[in-house]
Amino acid sequence: MSASEPKATTETLTELKDLLVTYAKQETVTPLKNVGRYLAWGLAGSVLVTTGVVLLALAGLRALQTETGSTFTGNLSWIPYLIVLAGLLVVAAIAAKAIQGRKSR
Repeated sequence: MSASEPKATTETLTELKDLLVTYAKQETVTPLKNVGRYLAWGLAGSVLVTTGVVLLALAGLRALQTETGSTFTGNLSWIPYLIVLAGLLVVAAIAAKAIQGRKSR
């Protein structure tokens, strides 16, 4: 078949269908895979960071309870919990500030 001869209608429709399927995969499936990968790594990272922060908070609480001698005993035994809570609130505020700074870019 030479370049000047028109293609058959079925061949044109087949090529069109192949083109549309390839385009749909390129524009939908591939980006969705990338988003899924991004979300999976983000979720794994957030779980690990949260676990680390909780363990550090527990370590700080334990250190305040055991290493301060008799400072936080009796009626003052709640103060280490307040100190750790305040520390966690500071960490949360820093994280929120960092998130807000990133959104404004």
